[in-house]
Amino acid sequence: MVPKGFLFSAVEAAIKKPGRKDLALIYSEHEADMAGVFTSNAVKAAPVRLAMQRIRAGRGQAVIVNSGNANACTGRRGLDDAREMTALVARELRVRPSRVFVCSTGVIGIPLPMERIRPKIAELIAATGTHSLDDVAAAMMTTDRFPKVVAKKVTVDGKTGVIAGVCKGAGMICPRLATMLCFLLTDIRVESETLDACLRDAVGTSFNRITVDGDMSTNDTVLIMANGLLGNSPLRRTSRAFRAFRETLAEVSFELSKRIVEDGEGATKLVEIEVKGARTEVEAEKAAFSVANSKLVKTAIYGNDANWGRVMAALGYSGIGLREEKVDIFFGPVPVVRRGVSTDRDEAATRALRKNEVKITIALNMGKASARVLTCDLTEEYIRVNAAYRT
Repeated sequence: MVPKGFLFSAVEAAIKKPGRKDLALIYSEHEADMAGVFTSNAVKAAPVRLAMQRIRAGRGQAVIVNSGNANACTGRRGLDDAREMTALVARELRVRPSRVFVCSTGVIGIPLPMERIRPKIAELIAATGTHSLDDVAAAMMTTDRFPKVVAKKVTVDGKTGVIAGVCKGAGMICPRLATMLCFLLTDIRVESETLDACLRDAVGTSFNRITVDGDMSTNDTVLIMANGLLGNSPLRRTSRAFRAFRETLAEVSFELSKRIVEDGEGATKLVEIEVKGARTEVEAEKAAFSVANSKLVKTAIYGNDANWGRVMAALGYSGIGLREEKVDIFFGPVPVVRRGVSTDRDEAATRALRKNEVKITIALNMGKASARVLTCDLTEEYIRVNAAYRT
């Protein structure tokens, strides 16, 4: 299920090593409205800096993406290479260079092998329309174990539109944003300011609420393209279908973010941390991330050890307002802490930890705000993957 007017391509350029497709294209047959959200890391890769300039126009038609090399910390050459990639795509597609975006993911600090990329761009354009969104997802992968694609339908003005998304990410995952690339595509026409607002809302409850290892990347990018080929009246906040569009975009984004965590480097379990009863949503989120990023909590979950003391400690150093004697903690449905002390239900809680999906619920009983963060366990495989990342 793909939105009308989008075509895809993927080829092998042997950017890091041969044997797999690592260069992909997303092309809209008609110029689209665009919005984007980017990493808040002070160190930003060349393609991020270029995209942040071009997104101001709110228009675009193509995205070229490569894996195997982040084109980050590569100085002036990195920016020149990013611009050249977009210029080559624009020439082959006969579109304006400013309407082409480039995104990169992979090893930091090594210049792009442009001598291998240049001759492959014509091949990439020639193959446009012969590949699928799944092929794009596979070409984007670095340490990912599986491609990530989600699509949902939305009814607008009696017509059925589609919102589809593709992303990559498995390690260096922590907001704002998580270490990832994500491209969202729709044939629904959306007024530009509304598109930007909906994207930021969706990112706020999805990609900005996940963590694998507490590390933030230099290349994080989320782009949305709305080409309007459904033929509907432009969606605005006052439109009847606005709520349906916004909620569906949020659902697509959340499902993609969940798949990133499920694919966390070395992960064996998806873990949901929900904090309730906080004084503010900011404090609820802060507490949830404190627990989700705790190496001690994550290793305990991997070992099926219902060590609630580690959760309590992470809450204590989170910097939020709390009173120990008010805290309740649940592992799955099992209450392990009531009013700050043990319920002596560790054996039952351990059984809850043996599942592939684990939920830890924390009731602070200080207010009415809540927040949910997704994370995963921490295993020996995470160390092996990252120890050998450049080799």
